[in-house]
Amino acid sequence: MRADQQWGSVPGLVAGAADRFGDAEALVDGPLRLGFAGLAEVAEASTRSALAAGLGPGDTAAIWAPNIHEWIAAALGVLGAGGVLVPLNTRFKGREAADILGRSRARLLFCVNGFLGNDYPAVLAGAGVALPDLERIVVLRGEAAEGTQGWADWLAAGASVPATEARKRWSAVSADDLSDIIFTSGTTGQPKGAMATHGQTLRVFQTWAEVVGLRAGDRYLVVNPFFHTFGYKAGWVACLLQGATIIPQAVFDVGEAMARIAEERVTVLPGPPTLFQSILDSPDRDRYDLSSLRLAVTGAAVVPVELIRRMRDELTFQTVVTAYGLTEATGTVTMCRPEDDAETIATTSGRAIPDTETRVVDDGGAPLPSGEAGEVVTRGYHVMRGYLDDPAATAEAIDADGWLHTGDIGVMDERGYLRITDRKKDLFIVGGFNAYPAEIEGVLLRHPGVSQVAVIGVPDKRLGEVGMAFVVPRPGRTVGGDELIAWAREEMANYKVPRRVAVVDALPLNASGKVLKTELRAAATSTPQ
Repeated sequence: MRADQQWGSVPGLVAGAADRFGDAEALVDGPLRLGFAGLAEVAEASTRSALAAGLGPGDTAAIWAPNIHEWIAAALGVLGAGGVLVPLNTRFKGREAADILGRSRARLLFCVNGFLGNDYPAVLAGAGVALPDLERIVVLRGEAAEGTQGWADWLAAGASVPATEARKRWSAVSADDLSDIIFTSGTTGQPKGAMATHGQTLRVFQTWAEVVGLRAGDRYLVVNPFFHTFGYKAGWVACLLQGATIIPQAVFDVGEAMARIAEERVTVLPGPPTLFQSILDSPDRDRYDLSSLRLAVTGAAVVPVELIRRMRDELTFQTVVTAYGLTEATGTVTMCRPEDDAETIATTSGRAIPDTETRVVDDGGAPLPSGEAGEVVTRGYHVMRGYLDDPAATAEAIDADGWLHTGDIGVMDERGYLRITDRKKDLFIVGGFNAYPAEIEGVLLRHPGVSQVAVIGVPDKRLGEVGMAFVVPRPGRTVGGDELIAWAREEMANYKVPRRVAVVDALPLNASGKVLKTELRAAATSTPQ
């Protein structure tokens, strides 16, 4: 039976996993070890706390924290109460976080104090943005300063709500209810909130888990961030669906990752290609027993054929699978299959997931024959419910026939396997994170010395791509590249910060005044690094 029909919702899945897998290990985070039944108890306690705080069906709550077990507990409490989860990127600066908190009207914020030296409540306060809907900040780890509440106190407050009330609320959450709003940027520069339901989450990631071969007893090192569908839904939700153990890692460090693989006998390790390249190239690799590794899922960037071969030959991966997706399609559009050869896995993103359609179309929406490049569109149960409070953007993204226009350019072969060749939306991918030039340009224009700016993605050996900014200074002002980069690090998430800056007299424009980024890309190849 389909997961959305069997369990109905994420809280229903938690209860079902407790019944199916009992005391089998569900979650390992440092000294904490929980079975599936124990995780259900934690979810119930967190739900009671959410109910005590007055969180009701449809209310939004945000989480701004790294991969830690409290993230999962807080999320399950929000979802169990019928609330809607809004994950925030841990690399966000205060203004970026405040923008999403404000537009999602989040009533609660769960965050941490001390992660990579950041005091998130202080960072948010320093943004100076009014957030009238935000009633409470709960600090999952670290010191809870005045005006915030510690995680232990949050859980203790839930004791006033009977456990039966929490389970009753779980039962009331349906497959058609919104589970989350994940904000994704676009060509307009302002992030848009893609809305997904419980049923979509369960059905898409049951499919994902079955295609890749995730199974009960697997031990899954979740390095992909929980604020992204890759770490949240293809991560810990998939583990709950299949009975695999969740082993979160807050920050990717190749040495720490290899140590945990050896200590915890990790079998499943998804991530961007840079993660696997780091392990293969580590001079310390032979110090660790990595022989437990069985399954890898990668994507989000170009995957060299040689990398696939090395993962199979030099590590012990039996299965390496690549995929393509976007937030607006609940994270998954196409997937390779385990039986595909290395060339197919490296050069394509697979074929459509079951019971969905994916096409390559021309500018008029007509399907193109195999081998011809066009826009990738997809239709089916995985397509988002729309963008939060933005019907115009929703109508632009999803046409009258239900096709989601991805903005990506691709070629489909005669087997239905898709190869992404370009990005109509102009984004570039930094170590697995989508970076949107329009958003970055909007921030850089706030610099007092910048008159005009255009950002492109340029190749980078370690991260795949990084940003390069072409800057026209304001009259009478000078702008240094190092100065602008240092300023940008204080204003935006690190992956968005351009690594290279070229100061120019003017930007190349076409007849309608649009910046010719093809010329900038050509110039970038001839600009000394």
